[in-house]
Amino acid sequence: MIMAAGRGERMRPLTDDTPKPLLQVRGKPLMQWPMEALAREGFLQLVVNTAWLGERIADHFGSVFVPQATPCNPDSLQNQEPMTIVYSHEGRDFGAALETAGGIARALPLLGEVFWVMAGDIHAPDFRFTHAAVERFVHSGRLAHLWLVPNPQHNPKGDFGLSPDGLALKDAAHKYTYSTIGLYRAALFAPPFCDIPAGNPQGIKSALAPLLRAAMDQGRVSAELYLGAWTDVGTPQRLAELNRS
Repeated sequence: MIMAAGRGERMRPLTDDTPKPLLQVRGKPLMQWPMEALAREGFLQLVVNTAWLGERIADHFGSVFVPQATPCNPDSLQNQEPMTIVYSHEGRDFGAALETAGGIARALPLLGEVFWVMAGDIHAPDFRFTHAAVERFVHSGRLAHLWLVPNPQHNPKGDFGLSPDGLALKDAAHKYTYSTIGLYRAALFAPPFCDIPAGNPQGIKSALAPLLRAAMDQGRVSAELYLGAWTDVGTPQRLAELNRS
């Protein structure tokens, strides 16, 4: 699932008429980078939630996405199977985005028992969505596995700690920033962690962090540190820096 429902207030005026995930990074929409990365590894069923200008995302990608090879890397996507896309239109159905947990709960009937989640406004061009990571997660019995990154300037205090044995911690002397990339089990979005019914028929807004912290209290969230290129494209300045590099 790619989360693409946010308004992008800090990106204004760029997002006044373009949803943030469609802003161009090095010649293609920001959210297309993880779409291509998922497709390369054979993850070919995608759910995208939308709200602000969500119809433009659906119009741009449609229901079938076939990644195209580039002149710089002509063989990378040869014989690539198409990716099917299903949309969860929070803006159309409820008038606004439902926040991360609310959006995932809304899309839960479209998702499997285990699924990837990533924000559509993150640029992590070297991240690999591997089947090996999914297998490890499935056999771990955890409810979530998070990829953490060194703290950027705009989040110096970080979000979560990391224990020596790979558990995510809500309290730690040193915290890292949650990259927004994670593997999740549907059980995290059910009682006792989440009281929103699957499908979120009432359109309840709910943040993800409280669910993660409750699961961390039970030792059911693992994590690892990701040291590859990563940018939270949250301001026009960060977008410009990416396109200059």
